[in-house]
Parts: sequence; C-alpha cells; structure tokens
Amino acid sequence: MEKDIDRIPKNQETDIVIRIDDFGGRVGLTIREFVKSEKYTGFTKAGTRIPADQFKNFKAAINSIKEEDFQQEQEASEEQEPQEQRPSQKPAEEKKQPKKKLQDAPEEMEM
Repeated sequence: MEKDIDRIPKNQETDIVIRIDDFGGRVGLTIREFVKSEKYTGFTKAGTRIPADQFKNFKAAINSIKEEDFQQEQEASEEQEPQEQRPSQKPAEEKKQPKKKLQDAPEEMEM
C-alpha cells in the first residue's frame, strides 16, 4: 500500500515526498527526499518515518507550530548576522604584532 500525500519542491532536482506506506508489514508516514538527476532518480536515505501509532503525536507537534514562529526565527537570525560578519574590535595594544624573525648570527664577530 502506497499513497502519496504531497510533493514539496526543495530545489530543481529534489522534492520532499510525503506518503503513507507499508514498510516491513508496518503502516506509517514516510517523509523522504526524491531526487531526479542524470546519475540517479529515486528516493534518498534523507528523510524519516513516523509509525502509524505515533502519527497523532506527530500531527499535534506539527499543528503546534505557528507561522509567526518562522518570522521570529528569521528576524533573530538577521539581527545576529551583522555582528557575525563584523571583525572583532580589539584595542590597539591588544592587537597581535607580527613575530620578528631572528636574524642569522654573523659569521664573524669584530672585537
């Protein structure tokens, strides 16, 4: 038994496939990447399977997510981004000076 629920495009070559299937005699929900490329076409190992008896918990978890949660996370990462891109500011005295190379000892010393 296989019933495709939806396909969500991830990029030009990859879709995320949501389906109800029977694997090893156990029914469950599979969420897996499906690739279409010159080298390979088919499902990848990337994904997960939710057993039918855990679907109610999974659905409750998904339904608890609000669209505003994504906006808050995006805004928070945008606020942090400029700080991460700036070089750290150190006082001038703390800046490391390049190490001086030891000069070769003179072959002859004058006395």
